Amino acid sequence: MLKKQRHIPYYRRLTTALVAAVTALFFFSCKDKNEGLVAFSYDPEEVPTLITDSATQLVSDSGITRYKMVYDVWMVFDKAKEPYWYFPEGLYLERFTPDFEIEATVEADTAWYYTEKDLWKLKKNVHVENMEGEKFDSEELYWDQKNGKVYSDAYIEIERQESRLKGYGFESNEQMTNYRIFRPRDARFPFVEQPEDARVADSLDAPVPVPPDDESPAPAAIESPATREDDSPDLPAGKNENQT
Repeated sequence: MLKKQRHIPYYRRLTTALVAAVTALFFFSCKDKNEGLVAFSYDPEEVPTLITDSATQLVSDSGITRYKMVYDVWMVFDKAKEPYWYFPEGLYLERFTPDFEIEATVEADTAWYYTEKDLWKLKKNVHVENMEGEKFDSEELYWDQKNGKVYSDAYIEIERQESRLKGYGFESNEQMTNYRIFRPRDARFPFVEQPEDARVADSLDAPVPVPPDDESPAPAAIESPATREDDSPDLPAGKNENQT
């Protein structure tokens, strides 16, 4: 037994020497391989870290499915200074209510999504429809999910029932139900036949003075019915207003 214990230091020295030899061999082998590698650098602003082709994707928020995205190409630039997703060949998106009903649909030829800002930028042939069947068409639209609004400075057309609204400068809630056009142009409204008594009363009204051309006021902003209801004056204390 003492004979076995006496040989223990020898075995340890042999094992240590063997491990050192293997480590040195591995080190020099890796060094030789690394010398054959070519250094690679890329611009994270221009080169994506992920590319996905032709897919349909469901997006959840707080455990609830809120969106469906359909795209041909999805590029992820998560190493860029301002990380973003890029959809160069178009995007179709559906937004769902908590009950999984379609709240709005969005289409665009090109789209960007800035992940840190939670902001969508939609360009070229942007088309949006809300639950009420109203249609919005523009060449550029921004969707700020963090602040819950949609806006644009570009030209926009809104088709609702028999009327068509046109103009520049637009702002809305995410549901596209409470909106306004800041600089309206050539709006078209359905003709409503008035009763005979109303036409007679209108003909007896005094004419309204028209200011000179150089003093003509700018057209008032066009608002959705929901916006006009929100802007109604407050009632005195102790009274309630029944809203429809």
